Amino acid sequence: MATTTKAPAADEAAEAPKKSKKMLFIVVGLVVVVVAAAAYFLLLKGGGEEEKEAEPVPGAVLVNEPITLNLADGHYLKVGLALQFTEEAGGGGHGASPDGSQALDRLIEQFSNRPVGELSSPESREKLKEHLLEEIKHDYHDGVMDIYFTEFVIQ
Repeated sequence: MATTTKAPAADEAAEAPKKSKKMLFIVVGLVVVVVAAAAYFLLLKGGGEEEKEAEPVPGAVLVNEPITLNLADGHYLKVGLALQFTEEAGGGGHGASPDGSQALDRLIEQFSNRPVGELSSPESREKLKEHLLEEIKHDYHDGVMDIYFTEFVIQ
């Protein structure tokens, strides 16, 4: 009977190294998979840095002459608009001088007949400017980076 009590202890002792070796192989395997995945994304995918669009380089600036617009209730707005083109767009491309007529048309469309209070508020004016920029970017096929008000007088 003494041999039967010692036999289970010997079996447990023999199984302990097998389990720890099995667990070691699983852990090492997981580490290898994680390292391989990280290497794939960093080396082959470029770490995501190449996927981001490069920031456009500023090009020519076209300053349009100020125009006067009718606002609501008999008021007027004198506004000047400048367009910051991208270097790639070249301010019109093919050596041609840039044309600001589309941008002025959008400006007239968006700012005409607005109430003075709406244009006097900096927050509202900034929102209108952002909307105008989006429309101009679309019109110029993303060749315009930014717009600037060179003059903004309400009377």
